[in-house]
Amino acid sequence: MTLLIPALAPLYRFAEPLAYALLRAGFGVIMLTHGLPKLLGNAHGSMADPMAASIYLIENRLHLPQPDLIGLLVALLEAVGGLLLILGLGTRLVAAMMAVQMLTIAYLLGPTWPWIDRGIEYPVLMALLSAYLAFRGAGRYALDNALGKEL
Repeated sequence: MTLLIPALAPLYRFAEPLAYALLRAGFGVIMLTHGLPKLLGNAHGSMADPMAASIYLIENRLHLPQPDLIGLLVALLEAVGGLLLILGLGTRLVAAMMAVQMLTIAYLLGPTWPWIDRGIEYPVLMALLSAYLAFRGAGRYALDNALGKEL
């Protein structure tokens, strides 16, 4: 592909890995800020008890056994997984698990959340971003790359 402004090619080569690291880390921060309130029992946005809301969905919409345990695992995925994404460690595995979580949320809440009014586009976008990270990997500026190993 030929660039419209070929003189920008060095800038793009330099900035792209940094932009990708920022995207990965920013996504990690977002996930971390969703997981920590659940683990710490703090309110998050309009939710007085985000852990209870997660457990409610797991129990009453998914009808899975041990909703408290699964809720804890979801909170750990968001908090610890978010931290791992920030560091770029275990990126492919963590992002794949988050893609499954976000697709599940979109599926469960899709029929009750209109596209714009309640924000169903948020978990859809997060699922797409998670899938992209899972297929692309950690990138140049990540612990996965520094250690020379990726899942």
